[in-house]
Amino acid sequence: MRAIVCLCHGYGDTCTFFLDGVARKIASAGYGVFALDYPGFGLSEGLHGYIPSFDTLVDDVAEHFSKVKGNPEYRGLPSFLFGQSMGGAVALKVHFKQPNEWNGAILVAPMCKIADDVVPPWPIQQLLIFMAKLLPKEKLVPQKDLAELAFKEKKKQEQCSFNVIAYKDKPRLRTALEMLRTTQEIERRLEEVSLPLIILHGEADMVTDPAVSKALYEKAKSQDKKLCLYKGAYHAILEGEPDQTIFQVLDDIISWLDQHSTKEGISL
Repeated sequence: MRAIVCLCHGYGDTCTFFLDGVARKIASAGYGVFALDYPGFGLSEGLHGYIPSFDTLVDDVAEHFSKVKGNPEYRGLPSFLFGQSMGGAVALKVHFKQPNEWNGAILVAPMCKIADDVVPPWPIQQLLIFMAKLLPKEKLVPQKDLAELAFKEKKKQEQCSFNVIAYKDKPRLRTALEMLRTTQEIERRLEEVSLPLIILHGEADMVTDPAVSKALYEKAKSQDKKLCLYKGAYHAILEGEPDQTIFQVLDDIISWLDQHSTKEGISL
């Protein structure tokens, strides 16, 4: 095993189903891949799709991955965060919490800002913030069909219906509020990102804003950073694009890992 990769899944998602294939591909290149379903997602306990506190979720993820890294079998190996969409926000928050404990991060369409088309208008936001205090668990947040926005290939979009443990209802009020606050916090703290970094984003992403990935690339104080933008690609660049694009993204991720897992490439 050359290094360990700790995978943070996206909103409503699970570390199984689509991401299982991604994990297998990375593992076949010589990496140990570890992941968890956040509380309230996938097969974990908790109210489905409910995030009462994003910080608590991040604490759970950091604790789980610390246990993985503390395993005598893996101790001494380079370790990398891998965050997709909302998982990108989780990975960045883990990095803020543990600034010197990771050898790098792979951020795939990271949720540093939710695209303006997906966020409700300001007056509705204010109403939802007020309602979240009274009815935090209610599914009242208006939302477009994310699979339609995220997946370019219709056949691959149709496969989403087979992911029975994914959360597909309207976002719960508290969850939406926590995600909005988290993106606002990350947007303010882009300059604090200091670890080696590769950011991969579809230029036509209508779910998370590729402009903020560009801002992250420009503002991060990391000396070692790379930005890969994929022309015409939507949000789900590892699941919803033509195979050629998916293979390109996976190749870019694995070649970056290969470069950063050699003794010369490790920088803490």
